[in-house]
Amino acid sequence: MSVRELVVLGTASQVPTRHRNHNGYLLRWDGEGILFDPGEGTQRQMLRAGVAAHDLNRICVTHFHGDHSLGLAGVIQRINLDRVPHEVTAHYPKSGQRFFDRLRYATAYRETVRLTEAPVAEDGDIARTGGYTLQARKLSHPVESYGYLLTEADGRRMLPERLTAHGIKGPDVGRIQRDGSLNGVSLDDVSEVRRGQRFAFVMDTRLCDGVHALAEGCDLLVIESTFLDEDEQLAVEHGHLTAGQAARVARDAGVRHLVLTHFSQRYSEPEEFERQARAAGYEGELTVAHDLLRVPVPKRR
Repeated sequence: MSVRELVVLGTASQVPTRHRNHNGYLLRWDGEGILFDPGEGTQRQMLRAGVAAHDLNRICVTHFHGDHSLGLAGVIQRINLDRVPHEVTAHYPKSGQRFFDRLRYATAYRETVRLTEAPVAEDGDIARTGGYTLQARKLSHPVESYGYLLTEADGRRMLPERLTAHGIKGPDVGRIQRDGSLNGVSLDDVSEVRRGQRFAFVMDTRLCDGVHALAEGCDLLVIESTFLDEDEQLAVEHGHLTAGQAARVARDAGVRHLVLTHFSQRYSEPEEFERQARAAGYEGELTVAHDLLRVPVPKRR
């Protein structure tokens, strides 16, 4: 049975706290695992969350600030220590190649795994598999930063009442799916489009076109909300979002489930992020993330 869920490994901004580790997020998508922004301590958080090195197929780094990337060294070495049997691909801003190199070879270890480097230099598709397309969009932060969007291709949903009305049953159902028509009946006559699922990961950024493009129509949007609305000027100055800004993006984009994360240590009441998000008009499912949380991708519409 396929599993599609987000495993939250860390939710702190800039520095860890007693209750929040540096960033780290694993998306389980059917048989694959995509690790986003492994900050310091990610390897230990993986252990606590029951995530193994063998679960990782891709690593996606939004930008090279320490709270989003210092865990790379440990994660890469663990992948090699455990002799992960499959290729692992790393995506990250090309402008930060020197930082990736330093982290990949921070200390001595034996390389046993094929780690493919796939740096990102512009907006667009960066990977295509049988199950999804992965895209990158540039964000607005003091250092170059990219958000990531995973989209599943649209499919078809067969409609039993229409199949019955046209006398189509048994092996003929497979034939019309394969051939597109059967005895004058088209596939459109007995089915409807089943929209593919969409997941977006948006970290350190001000409001910009990339934020809105990534969020559009998402089933699950993970987005930073470093500041509360009263500190919006600080957010703008440092290249971040507030809870209200993130929620308005989700509202306008038709997001089904919004996950707020990347919280400044200055705030001690996480429920205030939810209150401000609701005040901004977001009415969908809302989660204020905490470490080791598991969030399922919403079921298809």
